[in-house]
Amino acid sequence: MCKQQSISSSLPVTGLILAGGAGRRMGGVDKGWVHWRDRTLIKQAIHIIQTDSTEILISANRHLDQYRALGHRVITDANNGFEGPLMGLSAGLAAAREDWVASIPVDSPLLPPDLLRQLWQAKMDKDLVVVHSDTGLHAVVILCHRRLLPHLQHYLDQGGRKAQEWFQDMDYATLHLDEVLLRNCNSPEDLL
Repeated sequence: MCKQQSISSSLPVTGLILAGGAGRRMGGVDKGWVHWRDRTLIKQAIHIIQTDSTEILISANRHLDQYRALGHRVITDANNGFEGPLMGLSAGLAAAREDWVASIPVDSPLLPPDLLRQLWQAKMDKDLVVVHSDTGLHAVVILCHRRLLPHLQHYLDQGGRKAQEWFQDMDYATLHLDEVLLRNCNSPEDLL
């Protein structure tokens, strides 16, 4: 009974963890396997989205067997050149079982555990919800409907890679979060 209640409380959302970056500012290491507090960043990201998603996808471009060992589907970018998070989002939208996909970067361990629920409540009648703080948009912390995949793919096919630019001509909703919750672990100093 408790297990059924847990499943029924999930949202019709695929959680997508963007872990396919080159980690240049972290010395080239795969950030998903960097330790933050008492766990790796990938395990913290899974913890953040697992309650409210019906499935989890991990977008990664190396250490694929290690990521698969976590028990979730692993997807890779269409190109091997570490071309940015939109490549992972595109792959995630194409692979998702749900119509809605919520993406988070693997290196944002302070995102709230009810983030997906907050995004869901903010969407109104929009196909896209983008998180913002007082400093601006955080364009890879989003809730996106799969019907936006052709628009994203067109942007990528034209050479676009900047996360904030692909949706600039869309009507989207926003969710405000405190800047502290959106902190990225981009360098070893950020892990302290």
